[in-house]
Amino acid sequence: MSTTDYDNNDVKIITKPVQSKNPILIEGFPGIGLVGNIASQHMIEEMHMEYIGSIESRYFPSIAVLYEGLINMPVRIYENVEHNLIIVISDIPISHTVSYDVSNALMDWAVSINVKEVVSIAGIAIMDSGHKVFGAATTPEMLERLKEKVEIFQMGTISGISGSVMSECLLRGIPALSLLGATRTQNPDPRAASSVIEVLNELYGFSVDTQRLIEQAERIEIELQRLAEDVQTTEQKGEVKKEFPMYG
Repeated sequence: MSTTDYDNNDVKIITKPVQSKNPILIEGFPGIGLVGNIASQHMIEEMHMEYIGSIESRYFPSIAVLYEGLINMPVRIYENVEHNLIIVISDIPISHTVSYDVSNALMDWAVSINVKEVVSIAGIAIMDSGHKVFGAATTPEMLERLKEKVEIFQMGTISGISGSVMSECLLRGIPALSLLGATRTQNPDPRAASSVIEVLNELYGFSVDTQRLIEQAERIEIELQRLAEDVQTTEQKGEVKKEFPMYG
């Protein structure tokens, strides 16, 4: 087991040695509009990030993910040393039942690689049109950085794994931001993901082009919807333990 691995029996993180020094960690788990998943995947592709490892758990569905004919782990970790950046992306939803275990393991691992700060990407349902980005932070200093770039999420809750990650960061004193892409649909929303990426470009000096994401929005929506349906079918066939329901 290398110094960048983590194993607490319930959740296992296995990676190549992390090269970045005090990296920024961005997590994109599926949620409303699949905003975190879509934004993270697009950044990984546009920034030519290197796959360095995965997160595994006995609570995850027993599936492998296909991408352009190749088998992928459902929850993957990528690195871009040039930008001092780590991205954790998941193609499977994480149930509320195990969100604490996964977020706790992820933050243990983040501390072990000396993460500088964490960004959690998720979606938020609104009735208005347009694609606003709402923001929240664990410290006043981090919140100040957001004020001119997003609409501050004044009151409410952040649910699921994203909320659990933010809570863990607060408890551990890790500076963290939550970026919530506004969407009016439960379906995959690449346009909301694009809006979040534009905020990340401003915050960190990235130059991730979102034009391809917008142009391919319809195709991406169809493909990710099919993926979600495949995972749902897997659960309905009884391949996920009933005491740890992943969806619904």
